[in-house]
Amino acid sequence: MPRSRLRDIQSESDFRNLPINKVGVKNISYPVVVLDKTEGEQHTVARVNMYVDLPHHFRGTHMSRFVEILNRYRNGISTSKIREILSEMKQELSAERAHFEIEFPYFITKKAPVSGEEAKMEYTCRLIGDSSVEYYTLGVTVPVLSLCPCSKEISDFGAHNQRSLITITIKAKERIWIEDVVSVAEQSASSDIFSILKREDEKFITEKSYNNPMFVEDMVRSAAEKLMHIKGVLAFSVESENMESIHNHSAYAMIERDGQIGAFEK
Repeated sequence: MPRSRLRDIQSESDFRNLPINKVGVKNISYPVVVLDKTEGEQHTVARVNMYVDLPHHFRGTHMSRFVEILNRYRNGISTSKIREILSEMKQELSAERAHFEIEFPYFITKKAPVSGEEAKMEYTCRLIGDSSVEYYTLGVTVPVLSLCPCSKEISDFGAHNQRSLITITIKAKERIWIEDVVSVAEQSASSDIFSILKREDEKFITEKSYNNPMFVEDMVRSAAEKLMHIKGVLAFSVESENMESIHNHSAYAMIERDGQIGAFEK
């Protein structure tokens, strides 16, 4: 039977008078291309969520259209493309509001501090767009090293340290590079970490972190100070979770700032 003659049940009327805030597709695994500050672009695999609102008089939305729209952008997704995607979602699904989010692993080549050995470091990133606001949201989770100032101060030798996760979430209208967000997080810790280390690198990082002890509170404050001076950042949050090596729990801290353009400039 031709498609035009098939019954369109989704577009039929619903009489319960209950609009739906978000309806769509969730957790699509999809290959995408994202912008890379150094190499121009990077191929990765994302988890994608796409939603629209649904007026009370429609029974359902057309789920296949979400994937059709996504497929048009498989050769490149950037912050600028998110606005286009949201616009197409609204138009093709007859919606007043559209929401789009992707989460993906992002890789940056890092050199070990002494040996210079190169390897890829993985960072978890999120891009979120909502047609009801003018900004987009970028989130980046960065693994780092923290060393406890109290432990160093009270011990005759040594100090406990742990791997930590700093998560920075930014609202912006213009492009903020993932690499720049990673740099803010790594500079706010006792030390950044690497995929590959030789003995001379391990010695360097051990001594670097010992000379740069950081509480979880220190790390979020340090990152917040840096974010307040990045042009284009409208609002942000910084979270740090330190997976304690001497406790069976994590230490946690968070700072968030919201404001208009220029609100963070002194």
